[in-house]
Amino acid sequence: MSDTTTIERAPAHAGQPEQTGYADVQNRSKRKLMLTLLVITVAVAGAAYGAYYYTIGRFEQSTDDAYVSGNLVQLTPQVSGTVVAVNADDTQIVKQGDPVVTLDGADARVALLNAEATLGQTVRQVSGLYVNNDFYAANIAQRESDLARANDDLKRREAVAGTGAVSGEDISHAQDSVRSAEASLEAARQQAEANHALTDRTTIGQHPDVQAAASKVRNAYLDYARDTLPAPVTGYVARRSVQVGQRVAPGAPLMAIVPLDGVWVDANFKEGQLRHMRIGQPVTLTADVYGSGVEYHGKVVGFSAGTGAAFDVLPAQNATGNWIKVVQRLPVRVQLDQHELDAHPLRIGLSMQVDVNTHDESGTQLAAAVNTTYRTDVFAEYGAAADAQIEQIIGQNVPLSQSASTGAPQKSAARHAVPRNAG
Repeated sequence: MSDTTTIERAPAHAGQPEQTGYADVQNRSKRKLMLTLLVITVAVAGAAYGAYYYTIGRFEQSTDDAYVSGNLVQLTPQVSGTVVAVNADDTQIVKQGDPVVTLDGADARVALLNAEATLGQTVRQVSGLYVNNDFYAANIAQRESDLARANDDLKRREAVAGTGAVSGEDISHAQDSVRSAEASLEAARQQAEANHALTDRTTIGQHPDVQAAASKVRNAYLDYARDTLPAPVTGYVARRSVQVGQRVAPGAPLMAIVPLDGVWVDANFKEGQLRHMRIGQPVTLTADVYGSGVEYHGKVVGFSAGTGAAFDVLPAQNATGNWIKVVQRLPVRVQLDQHELDAHPLRIGLSMQVDVNTHDESGTQLAAAVNTTYRTDVFAEYGAAADAQIEQIIGQNVPLSQSASTGAPQKSAARHAVPRNAG
């Protein structure tokens, strides 16, 4: 029974080597085909990358060590005082010129009123000097008339002196009267000259005494106006530290105002990446806050004058001890497109991915940088309002008979009235 079983299974074992050899040939063919396809894929990928690198890739410099930067406009008082109102808080937006912080202005108001009263009094005193010019001119005319009458009296007496009609004593008195009239005339002329020395080549409004009093009014007005702190720019309030009732001193930071419509990006590139980087080259950026779906476009506008390590409080001293080379990074400023900023605002400190296209190397690294100017005109209004107030005071205190020659004609109170000083 067992022999029969062995004879029946023998044919099956006899055909197995042929099937195994055929499977091995198929596996080797598949492996060879896969290796061939892999080699072709790697070759194509290498060729594609090489083509990309030599046409595009080698002209791109990227970094994720980049952050949004902007101006932090400090709101600081120009005079000391006690805070009585704070009209904005963190995260809120304020417009340029809006009153943000108000100080107690009682003392400044009193000082301003005293300065205005002094100016009015000075104007009236100087106006008297111009009136005295006419008075001294009339006095000279009177003295000249007295001198002419004395001379006529002397001539009449001298004409009849030979006839014995007048005595020698009368002639002597007549001569004394002439000399007295001449002295009085000379005194009147000297008084007129002294008064003209105080009034010539100037007007009431431009008189030095009036200008000195006006400067005190201007100074007092500015102190009073500066009790209200306006927003220098339009932006968002940040880092508010001022509180109602706090006593503040000039220069103390009360809060910061951040204008987000003019932010830029500071990208820190390795020193080896700067070889072909130039001012004016185009830049593509993405922000982590919006993701890769939102792209910003800008251009390189400047390079820092030194690396970050060079401006440290304690810069590295490589001349001492062991030295290990550390690749330095240089801040590169990138200006953003304002329309894209309006559509997707950025905040200071946000992370950015920056890609610079260095294909165009026609620009320079330093000489082409454009200077940027930041300014505010909110404080210039104080000076204009102070000048208007001074003109109004001068006009109100000049006599009507001299208003045409003052150099500071009367102004309408409604036109130059300052709301802060009303009442």
